[in-house]
Amino acid sequence: MSVENPALEHYVAGIPGGNAVVDQEAHDDEHGDRPIYLAHHFDDMEQQRECVTLGMWSFLATEIMMFGGLFFVYTLYRHLHFEAYKAGSHHLDWKMGTLNTFVLLASSLTMALAVHAAQTRNKKKMINFLLITMVLGAAFLVIKGFEWRKDWVDGLIPALQWNPVVPDGVDPNNMMLFFIIYFSMTGLHAIHMVIGLAVVGWMTYLGTKDFFTEGNDQPIELIGLYWHFVDIIWVFLFPLLYLIGGITLGAAHGGGH
Repeated sequence: MSVENPALEHYVAGIPGGNAVVDQEAHDDEHGDRPIYLAHHFDDMEQQRECVTLGMWSFLATEIMMFGGLFFVYTLYRHLHFEAYKAGSHHLDWKMGTLNTFVLLASSLTMALAVHAAQTRNKKKMINFLLITMVLGAAFLVIKGFEWRKDWVDGLIPALQWNPVVPDGVDPNNMMLFFIIYFSMTGLHAIHMVIGLAVVGWMTYLGTKDFFTEGNDQPIELIGLYWHFVDIIWVFLFPLLYLIGGITLGAAHGGGH
């Protein structure tokens, strides 16, 4: 087997087992043509794809358990202190939350198109869609940053800047609990967005070196799974945090409920 892409050979040699794959060239006559991106401990690409996909889904299962703990805490205390949660939710800017929801949904579309482009070996489209996905992901974080700044100005940051308008009959401590959970959940989600942006950026760079349009499209598929997972988490967070008790246009609260 001859390696037509020296950069790809160097990349594979740098991953665990990669040198064994490169060394496999010496045994072409005995073992047949072997893709440069097929790790030495797999018999064929189908076996490798199944194992790597299982590993990715196992990783996502651990992510679900991590977020699941926060969702459990949210559900428990929302049941115990519903009015305080409702009052806290009315301070959030549902318009920014809605905008961010559409931004992430659009990024899921462009990521899916990037995966399809990689599978069809269309390098230009893959890179373009990855870049658009990064722009949308960055836009989400920028919008979220403006929203958190507004929360700071409104005195909605527990322990740091806490001076909210609390409705009569609502315990301020219980409303503070809502915001502790709110910042924990959205903050953890934002961290995952930053990680996703970094990985997508790295994949985009490697894509310019023809790493994923010569039949090795699975890495793009895997980062696509991660990206969709992060987007789905937000799809749950948005109604649970922003829409408690519904939306009342023109209300006096800063969030616009």
